[in-house]
Amino acid sequence: MQRDLVEQARRGDHDAFEALASLAFDGLYALAHRILRDPDRTDDAVQECLIRAWQQLPGLRDPDRIEAWLRRLLVNACHDESRRTRRRSREVRVLPFEQAGGRDTAADLADRDELERGFLRLSVEQRAVLVMTHYLGMRSAEIADTMGVPVGTVQSRLLYATRAMRAALDADARPVLVAVGGRE
Repeated sequence: MQRDLVEQARRGDHDAFEALASLAFDGLYALAHRILRDPDRTDDAVQECLIRAWQQLPGLRDPDRIEAWLRRLLVNACHDESRRTRRRSREVRVLPFEQAGGRDTAADLADRDELERGFLRLSVEQRAVLVMTHYLGMRSAEIADTMGVPVGTVQSRLLYATRAMRAALDADARPVLVAVGGRE
């Protein structure tokens, strides 16, 4: 069914493309939001991804790989959006978190806040690899295919992203010393 929609959309059928976009939207939005951490920038990146998809759809070689192709377009749009704005949100947004017990303690909130601050210090490429690995559960080969890079590059980015996240969390954990008399 999806292959038929892709083929119809490639021939210029707006309704078929709208159906494809509707099927992919939630997943694209979730991925972009976890990379960019800002709803407005997320909206812009997803919209840009879908515009590029419509424009480049006739050149799609394998209609069965539409999902990986859309994710690649989205990661590129997130990168462009991040470069375009060059700003980081100072507001910490807490993403919905589902727990088995349904309770959320102060320690859990503090941990999520700490992770969010660390995540915002990473580059878009590092965020994308972490999100695809840990949120989407994708393997390195799938991520490499999605991002259009070799598997070794994905593994390297994942290693550096993990190290950068650890360094950011360690830096936040260090106490801040303030000299007596109000001077630092």
